[in-house]
Amino acid sequence: MKFYDISQEVFSCSVFPGDPSPERIVKMQTSKGDICNLTEFKMCAHNGTHVDAPFHFYGEGKTIDQVKLEKFCGWCFVADFEGIVTAKDAQNVLTNALQSNEFAAKKILIKGKSTVSEEAAQIFADAGIDLIGNESQTIGPENAPAKTHYILLKKEIVLLEGIRLSVVPEGVYFLNAAPLNLGGADGSPCRAILIDFKN
Repeated sequence: MKFYDISQEVFSCSVFPGDPSPERIVKMQTSKGDICNLTEFKMCAHNGTHVDAPFHFYGEGKTIDQVKLEKFCGWCFVADFEGIVTAKDAQNVLTNALQSNEFAAKKILIKGKSTVSEEAAQIFADAGIDLIGNESQTIGPENAPAKTHYILLKKEIVLLEGIRLSVVPEGVYFLNAAPLNLGGADGSPCRAILIDFKN
């Protein structure tokens, strides 16, 4: 089997405009005579590779600790796509995923510089998928991401944002993007990995 780490390194990661960047604070160092090395860090729940919970845009939505782990882990389909994902594109992605593996069609990862349109989000929402991921720091247009988020999160579709798929061929993989168990939080960083059982 082959493992793909599709996560960004935290302290050098991409950050959505206006969000605070991660900060590493060295509290203790053995090189300075301390008994151990100890790191404190501060970061936004949506820095780098992360997942959004429904609570991110819905006050009554589930927080990250309330979302079932099955949403973040399982078979997925990586679709190679550049540009704005239209409704037709979304349907094509779902069709290709279903033909490859019906279980993988529940979790869609979009490889490439792409933006999910509102119309595409509605196609994914109507299909009842569990998760959609992309390489951007937001699933929708960066200058107006709210409507795309509303459509997907209202259906409790988990958003996996800020992944890195450049070396991952299109196809079926096993995904683990489990979040930290942050009680009451609207999202969480995650160490997202893909496993290719064929290699």
